[in-house]
Amino acid sequence: MTVRILRAADLTPAPWKNGGGLTREIATGPEGAGADAFDWRVSLADVTADGPFSAFPGVDRILTVVEGAGMDLVVGGEHHIVDEPLWPHGFPGDLPTEGFLLGGPVVNLNVMYRRDRTRAETAVVCGTVRLLPPEGGAVLAVSLDDGAELENGDGGGVRLDRHDAVLAAGESPGVLRTMGQAVLITLSGG
Repeated sequence: MTVRILRAADLTPAPWKNGGGLTREIATGPEGAGADAFDWRVSLADVTADGPFSAFPGVDRILTVVEGAGMDLVVGGEHHIVDEPLWPHGFPGDLPTEGFLLGGPVVNLNVMYRRDRTRAETAVVCGTVRLLPPEGGAVLAVSLDDGAELENGDGGGVRLDRHDAVLAAGESPGVLRTMGQAVLITLSGG
């Protein structure tokens, strides 16, 4: 079993691929892979202005608005109104995409995965959930509020605050108990 606790305070803001904003990478597979070499990538982006999204050939994306009023995503010329917070919205990352803010800045949790190598499922959970990595894959949980806790089977636990995450592969690392909500991403081979 491999378990890593990823602290929000340790996330370094980096420019978007297209230079239009900043993102904070939570985790990638394989670890340390660059923008053109990842199998999957999970990040947080602060979006403060309308503009184009970076193109990622062969990549599917899942965008979840975790703060703010939402966006009108124009994907390949088709409008997708993403105005319900905490509702994952999938779209192809290789189509021209523009985002238009509906009511001020947003924070998006972005999941990107190469469709020929990886599959990703994203869900927003609250309460208690056992983290179960798929065989040969991983599970990543990102706390959206302070006070979540990862409890292992022997009574120990690790506190997770807002935007802290736990990444696990192999066996279950335990149970995640949230005081609010968390985004749960399950990553498996294609």
